[in-house]
Amino acid sequence: MSRSLRIGIDVGGTNTDGAILDPSRSSDPGRGILAWTKTPTTPNPSQGIASAISALLAQVPANENANGGDGISLANIASVTIGTTHFVNAMVERDARHLSRVAVIRLCGQFSKHIPPCVDWPDDMRSLVLGYHARVRGGLEVDGTPIADIDEAEIREQCKEIRKRGITSIVINGIFSPIDITEKQEEGAARIAKDEIPGCHVVCSKDVATLGFLERENAAILNASVLRFARKTIKALEEAVRVLGLACPTFITQNDGTILSVQAAAALPIRTFSSGPTNSMRGAGFLRELDQPGKGSVLGSGPVVVVDIGGTTTDVGLLLKNGFPRQQMLYSELSGIRTNFSHPDIKSIGLGGGSIVRKNPLRVGPDSVGYMLTEKALVFGGDILTATDCAVLLNPDLSIGNRALAVGAVTDEELEQFKAIVKRKLEGIINIVKTSPGDLPVILVGGGSVIAPDMLEGASSVWKPRQSGVANAIGAAIARTSAIVDTIRSTETKTSQEILDAVTQEAIEKTIATGAASGSVEVAEKEVIPVQYVANISRFIVRAVGDFDFARTTETSTSSQAGYLGTTEADDVEQPRELVTEEPAPLHVPEPPCVDVHTYKPDVRRRVWYISETDLSWISTGCYILGTGGGGSPYPQMLLLRQLLRSGAAIRVVNPRDVPDTATVGSGCGVGSPTVSVEKLQGDEMMEAQRALYQICEQQPTHMISIEIGGLNGLQGMTLGCNMDLPCVDGDWMGRAYPTKWQTTPVVFNERQPIWSPVALSDGNGNVVSITSASSDLQVERLIRAVLGPLGSLAACADPPVAGAEMKRWVVEHTLSQSWRIGRAVAKAKASNRLDDVAEAIIDECGGPQAGGVIFKGKIVSVNRTLRMGHVYGECIIEAAVLPRGDEGDEVSHESAESGFRGRIKIPFKNENIAAIRIPGGSKTGDNEPEEQENVLAIVPDLIAVIDAQTGEAIGTPEYRYGQLVSVLGLAASRKWTESSRGIQLGGPEAFGLGHLEFKPIRNFALPISVIDEFDDLVE
Repeated sequence: MSRSLRIGIDVGGTNTDGAILDPSRSSDPGRGILAWTKTPTTPNPSQGIASAISALLAQVPANENANGGDGISLANIASVTIGTTHFVNAMVERDARHLSRVAVIRLCGQFSKHIPPCVDWPDDMRSLVLGYHARVRGGLEVDGTPIADIDEAEIREQCKEIRKRGITSIVINGIFSPIDITEKQEEGAARIAKDEIPGCHVVCSKDVATLGFLERENAAILNASVLRFARKTIKALEEAVRVLGLACPTFITQNDGTILSVQAAAALPIRTFSSGPTNSMRGAGFLRELDQPGKGSVLGSGPVVVVDIGGTTTDVGLLLKNGFPRQQMLYSELSGIRTNFSHPDIKSIGLGGGSIVRKNPLRVGPDSVGYMLTEKALVFGGDILTATDCAVLLNPDLSIGNRALAVGAVTDEELEQFKAIVKRKLEGIINIVKTSPGDLPVILVGGGSVIAPDMLEGASSVWKPRQSGVANAIGAAIARTSAIVDTIRSTETKTSQEILDAVTQEAIEKTIATGAASGSVEVAEKEVIPVQYVANISRFIVRAVGDFDFARTTETSTSSQAGYLGTTEADDVEQPRELVTEEPAPLHVPEPPCVDVHTYKPDVRRRVWYISETDLSWISTGCYILGTGGGGSPYPQMLLLRQLLRSGAAIRVVNPRDVPDTATVGSGCGVGSPTVSVEKLQGDEMMEAQRALYQICEQQPTHMISIEIGGLNGLQGMTLGCNMDLPCVDGDWMGRAYPTKWQTTPVVFNERQPIWSPVALSDGNGNVVSITSASSDLQVERLIRAVLGPLGSLAACADPPVAGAEMKRWVVEHTLSQSWRIGRAVAKAKASNRLDDVAEAIIDECGGPQAGGVIFKGKIVSVNRTLRMGHVYGECIIEAAVLPRGDEGDEVSHESAESGFRGRIKIPFKNENIAAIRIPGGSKTGDNEPEEQENVLAIVPDLIAVIDAQTGEAIGTPEYRYGQLVSVLGLAASRKWTESSRGIQLGGPEAFGLGHLEFKPIRNFALPISVIDEFDDLVE
């Protein structure tokens, strides 16, 4: 037997599973699975791993059918691959013994100065981990040119401070570092840190995650915090393998279903945090082939739904055609911390073999006896009725425990109810994961799969492999190696396809460098995403995978990796736990106690609304929904304002009707690309632009107002007002988000032309541009777009002030109040676990059915985008579905009459959603006859908002992706837009190239109720 056997081990919280595979026999009936085992996980994981491997090795010689009677020698083992949850558990459990203090050096200049590291972390975790932070010169623009070169002396000075505090784990985070192909910035700073602090661990953020400055930094800090523990643990895992006499390489599985060398895993343990579910999914795909020999490969025949039923939860994911789990896009939370590292898109429900079954009425879960199943379940002599007990009673052939001990615990009728509940729960979560209504193969794995039925609606077939209980170990054994290139490139001189080809080759070479055999590498993923408001710039993402080339690995090179994994001085030092930070009190003011969302009242005194953190959170949620798909996420701006509140500042809001006619009302906004805004977090550029403008205007504002309520600019009026100690007006110039400056109500009224001149722009990096005069507001827009490129594709813009009397005529009133009410509706739905009704609750807060309605509910099944003139145009297709209800166990079904919606709709967008149009071939609600023509359900200037059906939060057009469950809301636009032909012309279909479609109001506009009017302390 050649050196080709692979051992897979998965260390779970309860059991350590193992399997031995011979890939050379994958075409045999047994698919080369020589042995498998399940042993209890030990407090010392290395002992459990050693026991599992020993048990595996002991099985093989006795199984002559498996190995042809040849037996097995240690020299036959080519690799040991281990999946473990130990690193993520240290994070979840807030284990101070395993988490190191971390220092953060940002290469950002003045950007992000108001949003320090860990600002959005839970207090206990932040206090445990963050030890020091500093900002120094550096960072890149979106096109890769430096904002500023790093300053070696500046970095050395900060390292001296870090060394003084005894911190040995350091994160370097630079603006747009993931696109740095020169490796001069983060890598250069890392070399300086290692030279200044011998033995320290340095994590470059670009090695951990991709675009998203705060989220990437969060992931890098988590990674750095667990490094010391990871090095020791991985060294112990490898020693467990060596003790058995194995001289093969050891690998660790990572989140995307591929392997890391122990060196890479010791440097990037965060990449292993979600490897457990991924291993199960990969193993499930392999096992399906085992049960269906000769009927085609599941990995090459299309997507498959994998249902992993454990003791407490059921985890469900989609195994793609390329054989790897679908990865979660955008952001995910880990232990209450927002991150953006690669993570499988897994949906979970509280259903497992240990789920507690209660009667009158019959309920299954979500609570569970968990790892105590063999003590607590009836069939094992316990006194708690569990799902496993019911499964044993339903299937006498199951050899689990003593069936007689459970007889009589439930009636036949109750057992039928149990079957129906389990079936409904599984069908619901499966349909949530699917990206189209067609049936897909379903593979059931995990120890709790015995509770699942053999047939499920929405499944073309249901498979329960014989070795399903150790699918995770099998998945580890078959793991491949991979690499990903995620970068932003200019398309000015080369076509997108030429650049994509070059990036693809780069990904292939990178995969080979990780150890893949060159002939085995294939591309698993390709994507090109245009960057909004930036000409000739696109984001390219390519992932490649391949089989590890064991021929390149010699015994000498793999028998000892202690040169990398051996403990260092930094590993052995017990770090002091006191907290020292660059900026004192504001970051560590305790968060306010949780409020009762049902009884909370805002602080309104003498017609002034004093914004609290609760108000701010709700307004932020509402602003993104009113962004109608555009405007960018308000999240970073909300964090900035929250920091101002925690430092003692006041945010004041006044009713527009209370503003004197003689007042001077100023405004400001961010202009440019939302992609850039997630990297270049706001510094002082807003105030720099304001100061430049008022040098031209020679007058100072008395009030501030937001130019648009939709998206992150919806908070800019409060930000400027807070910084300038001025009240902010409860209103804006759009009542939503629009892509251009001329799509504002002052331009609609056209009382003076142009209204938006002069303006001043600042890029926050020392460059200020003033446009003192322009021929029209359209020309102002063109001039701003023309200078955005040299300003880094993102700038702060200060707009000329208007008189209080003008503001009252032009303003869309009470939109901060409207945002607050929308956010409150979402918060109430979450607090009451009634997200199934959140869309209707939002409509109720915006005037009720006479002012708007829920247009559609369903699942996104198609998205396409293209970049034209700096704007991202595209179209989203949504298919009707009944969405999950909190009281029905996560069910979702397609084309059900219960939904009230049928067929499909399309939503064309130009940064923001333009329309909601029923596609021909669907049918109208309550009708049996199919439509023959497109039917416009809503169109601009009315508001079309798409929200996540499972969270109630807004989904921006850049975030649209396949499989999302959504509700589509339509709200009547302000009469400031609809009462004049000019308003319809500027904000309606014609302005978006849809002049062939007629605007018909969805409902009648309802003026939002002022928070100030309702809650003023003078109101009796």
